[in-house]
Amino acid sequence: MENKKILLSENEMPTQWYNLAADLPNPLRPPLTADGTPITPDTMAPIFPMNLIEQEVSTQRWIDIPKPILGFLRSWRPTPLKRASALETHLDTPARIYYKDESVSPPGSHKPNTAVAQAWYNKEFGIENLTTETGAGQWGSALGYACGLVGIKCKVYMVRISFEQKPFRKVLMRIWGAHCIPSPSQDTQAGRDILKKMPDTPGSLGIAISEAIEEAVSDTSGKTRYALGSVLNHVMLHQSIIGLETRAQLKKVGIEKPDIIIGCAGGGSNFAGLAFPFAAEKIDGADITIKPVEPKACPTLTRGEFIYDYGDVAKTTPLLPMYSLGHTFVPPGIHAGGLRYHGMAPLVSQAVVDGLFEPESLDQLECYDAALTWARTEGSVPAPETTHAIAATIREALKAREEGKEKDIVFCYSGHGLLDLSAYETYLDGQLVESTLPEDDLQKSISDVKDNPRVE
Repeated sequence: MENKKILLSENEMPTQWYNLAADLPNPLRPPLTADGTPITPDTMAPIFPMNLIEQEVSTQRWIDIPKPILGFLRSWRPTPLKRASALETHLDTPARIYYKDESVSPPGSHKPNTAVAQAWYNKEFGIENLTTETGAGQWGSALGYACGLVGIKCKVYMVRISFEQKPFRKVLMRIWGAHCIPSPSQDTQAGRDILKKMPDTPGSLGIAISEAIEEAVSDTSGKTRYALGSVLNHVMLHQSIIGLETRAQLKKVGIEKPDIIIGCAGGGSNFAGLAFPFAAEKIDGADITIKPVEPKACPTLTRGEFIYDYGDVAKTTPLLPMYSLGHTFVPPGIHAGGLRYHGMAPLVSQAVVDGLFEPESLDQLECYDAALTWARTEGSVPAPETTHAIAATIREALKAREEGKEKDIVFCYSGHGLLDLSAYETYLDGQLVESTLPEDDLQKSISDVKDNPRVE
């Protein structure tokens, strides 16, 4: 009988992270200041510790993982690669479906891969407090967990709609010692300004980022910094351990090259973590289809523009070269809160421009339907974000059936949905509706950044 789980020993865990910036066909454009000049490391120093800034700007292909970080990661890594054989049988597909199960971490998602790294680097730099934002709460709980491990304080600004929809994420953060408040809040000038204009706003990741950065840079003691759970280069770097493990696991069952790689995409971190090591193989000539999948309610890659834009509403971040819906964009309150971000990681964006990735967007009803199919075959309950990868995988498996072709499909099971059951209840009760971004709303949001520097 074929093994359901493909495992690596702790001794087989990667000891280096992979940096796609070293191998992109076209170099990544630099972040810019508001006046259009490239930023320097010193520009970012009030926000991030210099040891992480060095990773952010690095074009070195391989970066060693410090031994203390490896020690933290071994609490749950290497994660299993599993064969979705029951789903294959249900779909009657000749495709072989594998999924990298990142839900086995203590917070239940891929997020602690970078959370423990960022917390450790900040502690090494002498930082005592971290601020951050969170959408669905996966990142906030992961950073709370990581800060508890290394012994620093953590404050989380959680997007208001998710704060209300996902109460147990808040509890999880409190258990690990983090302080979580809804965003926009009265704690920052950015939050107060937004509430004055839009008192009933559901919030957005762009707003929450503004609040977290404002609190970090306003600490005159210099002991507070900001941590980001996605988008930036050093986050993509830390997540690459997902794909590096997956490559090694596939080779254990004789698969040198998968046919299709799939991951849900909001800011880009879990997708990049799985995809970037395979993107390196595609750059070298391998025939691999790589798909980032996003919600139709927040179609950054499929309908946004590749422009220079801010990462937050208050324009506290540098201008980043990325696909964006406009930094003022406030997406509908879909339950996949981790995918409700107006921008996309610059490295993911550049790879799309270079033709390495083929993005697609799906409606939440199709995704929840796919989640029920998954739960009733494979048994586990996926996070709302993860359902997008599952729905795209089912599409590809059915396509393989229609074509009569055997294919190896691999997707990232980025997190479990056991703290998202209220969303499933809404769907099962028939109260969830389709959510596609209207063209008028898209054009209004994009028009707000028409004066930003263009990507040449």
